[in-house]
Amino acid sequence: MTPTVYIVVGPTAVGKTKYAIDLAQQLQTEIISADARQCYQELNIGVARPSNEELAQVKHHFIASHSIQNTVNAGVFEQYALAKANELLTKFGAAVMVGGTGLYIKAFVEGMDQIPEIDPAIRIQIQQEVSTKGIDWLQGQVKQLDPDYWAQADQGEQQNTQRLSRALEVMTGTGQSILSFQNQTKQTRPFNIQKIGLEMPRAQLYDRINQRVHKMVEMGLEEEVKALRPQFHLNALQTVGYQEWLPYLEGNQSKEAVIEAIQQNTRHYAKRQLTWFKKDPEISWNQASK
Repeated sequence: MTPTVYIVVGPTAVGKTKYAIDLAQQLQTEIISADARQCYQELNIGVARPSNEELAQVKHHFIASHSIQNTVNAGVFEQYALAKANELLTKFGAAVMVGGTGLYIKAFVEGMDQIPEIDPAIRIQIQQEVSTKGIDWLQGQVKQLDPDYWAQADQGEQQNTQRLSRALEVMTGTGQSILSFQNQTKQTRPFNIQKIGLEMPRAQLYDRINQRVHKMVEMGLEEEVKALRPQFHLNALQTVGYQEWLPYLEGNQSKEAVIEAIQQNTRHYAKRQLTWFKKDPEISWNQASK
């Protein structure tokens, strides 16, 4: 059997975790998460981390593996995942990767050029500016300083605080656009890659997203957010499920409005994920189980 990494992709809430666990059990191997948020130890409910029961069924890697104080990006994931995949392929002959972070999966499959180390002070300064001035300031800075990146970014990227912050950070630290570091030639990996996509009718997916947000709140998302509030300036927390709570915590919005905002932003995120993955002709699509 040729060593193969099976990559399970799709929008949030479609059922990737269960599918990946079943597949890994069939292959008698382990799972590498390709989720840019579940890797943080401090984030649990708001990022829909797999339950303790699920994690006990199959060993997972890149889950709660880093602190929100750490710099985690596609390049970091590429190096981590390649090392872990080689380890699992040597041991089991197969590995399962699962997640919805398209850029991380792209980095694993195709490779990325290494971006020079950026002075951490630059990152901290940008985070503080975004925290006080908001995304409008960030968008304006990127438009002005890296117009090439802004021009090629789709609507989702132009609203993505973490992506924009990274682009501004690289431009400020290197004097070059982040585009100049993108790998123009795909790397050849010494193993097979099989991509499996999961999808379901949009109405059904959106209902699952709405129900999952309610469940997160029941599980204690508000308390998780309050504990993390002093660290909301960090990139790891510039994300759906956390930032929506700010108006509520400041006494300017109801909890019902927060829940609706998280549901809406998660639905938008799922739509962007599908748009990204549907562009990849190597993905074999399957209907997710209800």
